[in-house]
Amino acid sequence: MIDAREVYESYPDQYAALVQHEDREGNLLKAIESRVTLADLEVVELGAGTGRVTTLLGPRVRSVRAFDGAAPMLRLAQRELTRLGLTNCTVNVADNGALPVADGSADLSIAGWTYGHQTVWEPSEWKALVEAGLREMLRVLRPGGTAMVIETLGTGHSVPFQPPEQLRRYYELLEGTWGFKRMWIRTDYEFPSMDEGVRLLDFFFGEECARSFSRLGSTIYPECTGLWWRPSSLNGRT
Repeated sequence: MIDAREVYESYPDQYAALVQHEDREGNLLKAIESRVTLADLEVVELGAGTGRVTTLLGPRVRSVRAFDGAAPMLRLAQRELTRLGLTNCTVNVADNGALPVADGSADLSIAGWTYGHQTVWEPSEWKALVEAGLREMLRVLRPGGTAMVIETLGTGHSVPFQPPEQLRRYYELLEGTWGFKRMWIRTDYEFPSMDEGVRLLDFFFGEECARSFSRLGSTIYPECTGLWWRPSSLNGRT
């Protein structure tokens, strides 16, 4: 298994190949739309990566301004946006805690699979880094806007797992101090073949995950995903 930071800087194509097989039933978009009406929204996205959420929202909203700290990931995102003709979406390099976005200029701020990494990469500073990102999410929102955070609740799990300590503390921070509510969905992977599934899961998640998949005897691998949301007007940290 390779470190995720190295993946994002040096292997964005392989990462994109993995995540294109997740969410076989399209449940993530359904979950987002159960919380907000997307039509005509202006969106700011943090941790956009290769554009997975960007391309999901782009056809349904007025605009997406997408940011990520890894330029190689964003180059893939831009390539896919161009292929799809999504001219209402822009991508730029920026840190989660310092977005080049004006106050109160978005209706939805969304961060997918980004803060959780900081709990591992910066174990002594993760809380300050996550809270800096959350403050930015709320700062850019207009009154009545919504902030959303997407994170894993268990790769290879059919129901949400008991998260490891660092993720548990992060999720408690979201729901306690910051007042986010949570729902969960299945976003199962479906690979074109067993061999492809083993290869991609081993690349990103490691040998144990790949073995677990191969033992299932199916090209479908379960994944649980959490969606946290809160309105901009909620009392709490800002």
